[in-house]
Amino acid sequence: MAISRTRKEELYQEYAEQYRKSDGIMLAHYHNLTVSQMQAMRRRAREQGGQIFVVKNTLLQKVLQEHGVKTSADLLTGPTLAVFCHQGIQPLARLLNDLAKEFEEGQFVVRGAVLEGHMYHAEQAVRLADMPSRGQLLAQALGTINAPASQVVGVVASGVRQVLNVLQAYVDKLEGGASAEMAA
Repeated sequence: MAISRTRKEELYQEYAEQYRKSDGIMLAHYHNLTVSQMQAMRRRAREQGGQIFVVKNTLLQKVLQEHGVKTSADLLTGPTLAVFCHQGIQPLARLLNDLAKEFEEGQFVVRGAVLEGHMYHAEQAVRLADMPSRGQLLAQALGTINAPASQVVGVVASGVRQVLNVLQAYVDKLEGGASAEMAA
């Protein structure tokens, strides 16, 4: 069934708005999925901060080209799902990889991704799932930055501890001498 020009313009505007709001797009091919499977996928994507659309390939291609993304014709053919990632691409890349394993072979296949204005093919998109999340990367960077400071604190604390140990030994010696005099 043909889509009216008005509906195409609405879809184009929706895709453009989603692209502007998203950190990236994951692209997947689907075949013979039931309505309940599609609803479950959409729910899981929303939980991860994404939105799934069954896209009109030519309209999505126009949106991407308008934003300077060099598209590849083989990624946008056949029934295509576009997952617009609003809270980072990594959790949704992991979700799509998991979905590809859950369905029968050929029923759901990750085709590629669009990230920071570049189009990536399937094998590169699949690797996005293995990357650490933004939070993990920030924690690693913070740990690297804090390592020298914590080492300095440890060195200073050990010096103070040694001085306190010497003073305590001296106090113990004086108390030991005082108690020996009192006993005598």
